Amino acid sequence: MHQIDMQTLADEAKFNGFHVKVLLWCLLILIIDGYDIAVVGIALPSIMQQMGVNASTAGFMASSALFGMMFGAMLLGTLSDRIGRRWALSIGIMLFSVFTAATGFTKDPVSFSVVRFIAGLGIGGVLPVIVAQMVEYSPKKIRSLMTALMTSGYALGGILAAVLGKQLIGEYGWQAVFIAAGVPVLLIPFVLKFVPESMTYLISRQRNDELAEVAHSLQPGVKYPAGTQFVVPSADRVAGAPVARLFQDGRGLSTVLFWVAFFSGLFMVYALSSWLTKLMAMAGYSLGSALSFVIALNVGAIVGAVGGGWLADKFNIKWVLVAMYALGGVLLYLMTFQTSTEVRYLIIGAVGACTTGAQLVAYAFCGQFYPMSIRSTGIGMASGVGRLGAIAAPLLIGQIVALELPLEQNFVVIGGFGVLGAIALAFIKHGGPTLAAPQETARELRPSQLTPESA
Repeated sequence: MHQIDMQTLADEAKFNGFHVKVLLWCLLILIIDGYDIAVVGIALPSIMQQMGVNASTAGFMASSALFGMMFGAMLLGTLSDRIGRRWALSIGIMLFSVFTAATGFTKDPVSFSVVRFIAGLGIGGVLPVIVAQMVEYSPKKIRSLMTALMTSGYALGGILAAVLGKQLIGEYGWQAVFIAAGVPVLLIPFVLKFVPESMTYLISRQRNDELAEVAHSLQPGVKYPAGTQFVVPSADRVAGAPVARLFQDGRGLSTVLFWVAFFSGLFMVYALSSWLTKLMAMAGYSLGSALSFVIALNVGAIVGAVGGGWLADKFNIKWVLVAMYALGGVLLYLMTFQTSTEVRYLIIGAVGACTTGAQLVAYAFCGQFYPMSIRSTGIGMASGVGRLGAIAAPLLIGQIVALELPLEQNFVVIGGFGVLGAIALAFIKHGGPTLAAPQETARELRPSQLTPESA
């Protein structure tokens, strides 16, 4: 009996139309997800004014979705390893589309926070599933770059939110930018039909015909012998609870360090996404100018994600991330100095590259660290625990704003978490037992041993 290692097949595949399809679907979903995250920060000044809430209450309102995201990342990330990624993605899209739109109909801080919490379950749940999908199907030589390109959808969503905010809030009120988020629920039937399923899930369900289709998509024009079985490495066939396996085979300390790094990275990301508009308005900029800073932040995030992903494929991804996190802390400190508006735009763009951009590359690092069968769980748990930092950020910055401390204090606090994240990443053991070679139980064929169909 012949066996084909699907992970090796994906690793050695040449970039083709199938990869473009996977990338575009994942990118589209994350653009929508990123919009739903960023929309609160865009609308926050108008919400505070209309509802008559202070900075502390506004911080709690902004954090309500983040509580949901914490649980959503853990639940959907783990669930997708059991029910398949297509259904996990569809559940997430339904939750964040319907309930983000419903936020536009709320009238008080309590109902706003409850609805945003439910939306957060979907917003947070989608990311670990999408990252695991991209890591699984990307060729090894460009895996970090493809994952970073895909996760840059978050920043594109942030730009979309800022652009629509500038157009809609003044004319139709803050509610309009939330209601617009309901449209993507129409994508669910297409996700179920066109997004590829996880290879591990298909193997666990013995769906060999679908695996053969995936294999042909990864390596077009290759002929597989009759009766070929499609398998995954032995590390992905180990039994046991997915969460418990995060701490097995020497992964325990690195798992905890990933959680610390994600806590730090997401603290920076959400402190800026929730409060940058308000902080720049406090510095004397108009709402339009303050929203332009948000656009600069997200453009920088895209550059950082793509550039960081490219560097990660050329060099060691861990040390690329250590440098980016540390530089992010330094750049945030530079925000405390008086400078021209033009230079401030450049600094904020660089901050976006080394905070949001770095965090997006960190998802690729986390996805590469864990075996295929617990990849969604590993990313989901890191993202879920990291959400504690995302939750704490709007609350802490809200308290600093409410205390009327110097504006610079906000950027010093945020930058300190960049240094903490860099230290945690530096001690992660990259490589090792999670990358063990598969044990052969039958004759295993490598892609290079297969023949073209035309032969």
